[in-house]
Amino acid sequence: MLRHLPRPQDQAAVLVGLEHPDDAGVYQLTPDLALVQTVDFFTPIVDDPYWFGQIAAANALSDVYAMGGRPVTALNLVGFPVQKLPHEWLAEILRGGADKLQEAGVALVGGHSIDDPEPKYGLAVTGLVHPDRICTKGGARPGDRLVLTKPIGIGTVTTAIKRGLTTSDQEMEVTRVMATLNNLVDLFEPFGIRGVTDITGFGLLGHAYEMARESGVGMRIYAPEVPVLPAAWEFGRQGVWPGGSKSNRRWLEDKVRFDPALDEVTRMMLCDAVTSGGLLLAVPAGAVQDLVAALRERGTPAAAVIGECVPDHPGEIRVLA
Repeated sequence: MLRHLPRPQDQAAVLVGLEHPDDAGVYQLTPDLALVQTVDFFTPIVDDPYWFGQIAAANALSDVYAMGGRPVTALNLVGFPVQKLPHEWLAEILRGGADKLQEAGVALVGGHSIDDPEPKYGLAVTGLVHPDRICTKGGARPGDRLVLTKPIGIGTVTTAIKRGLTTSDQEMEVTRVMATLNNLVDLFEPFGIRGVTDITGFGLLGHAYEMARESGVGMRIYAPEVPVLPAAWEFGRQGVWPGGSKSNRRWLEDKVRFDPALDEVTRMMLCDAVTSGGLLLAVPAGAVQDLVAALRERGTPAAAVIGECVPDHPGEIRVLA
């Protein structure tokens, strides 16, 4: 569909746009400054409106972080059934988003709302980046190690929440993971990181495939090294998967080669649709252990070396047991 859209007249200033879609667009203003722009919103992923606002804001900010940018301003995007749900719920959603923006040091400068049959909330975010420090899905190189900064399994746990299957502790764990900011940009330059994406709806393997394709590398991912929410295994074995995870599994059938020793629950988990997941970082091999130490010192939800980039089988992922 995107091929039918017109090319911008000032194409030279569009450093990242529709020709190579990434986590956000980048537009150069001066030799030393570029804008990073993104927008994201969704329906409630948890029952608590305040936490929903926090998660939606963290998710929208993540795309700017994934490009190596620093988010500076945001606009609220709101759909809400004003005649059906308490206005206090909307106030709590907005308070959650505002608190997360304050934590990130981002100015809320406006927004837009509509009367909508189903609640929706998110943000349009603008960030800044030096043109020489942009990170993209195409920045991975053979020999890089793959580091993941949040556990996966979010989709199956949030689906279990909707079905009333979770304990309060399980719900709180996944909520806190989703609400954690991916504000790790200051580590990218010191550790030589240029290949980055954030893990969201296409799941770990879906977004890893995009990175492999855009970078022209193959990937090996070691399934036992991938961090997974403990509750996700419980619900995955019960077949509690969101529709997006099932779609991801079908889409990746010809793009991923699984070790025959891996069972179907593990294969599905690696395809599980994520909301506000972590960053997948392609890190030069010589810097990876120091990066992991730095991530752990910051208390990131995960700091796991899950695989590597290789020159053979470009654009294909091989998942090993």
